[in-house]
Amino acid sequence: MESKQTDKQSRKEAELTRERAIEEAQRVAEAKRAEKRAAEEAEQLAREQLRKEAWLNREKAIEEAQRVAEAKRAGKRTAEEAEQLARQQARKEAWLAKEQAIEEASQARKAREMKPDNL
Repeated sequence: MESKQTDKQSRKEAELTRERAIEEAQRVAEAKRAEKRAAEEAEQLAREQLRKEAWLNREKAIEEAQRVAEAKRAGKRTAEEAEQLARQQARKEAWLAKEQAIEEASQARKAREMKPDNL
């Protein structure tokens, strides 16, 4: 009978040892999964950070290009406005010169008409 109890106790101890080994293996596996998950989250966070930095750099480059383009357009617009003003001034001066020439011609004609040619 002692042999049966010893045998039964040995089997019970062996079962407990197996269960403990299984539990330990499960703890180790869970720890590895948690470690792997933490590493993946860290990698994902790093990728997201790089993506954000790249996006910000692109946005800054676009804004800089727009600023440069606007400055260029403003410079061109200023030059065009100056040219337009010069053309308007030249047209005005030409018109005034033409009007003055017409007035002088008209006065000269009136002067000839008033002058007696018969004398």
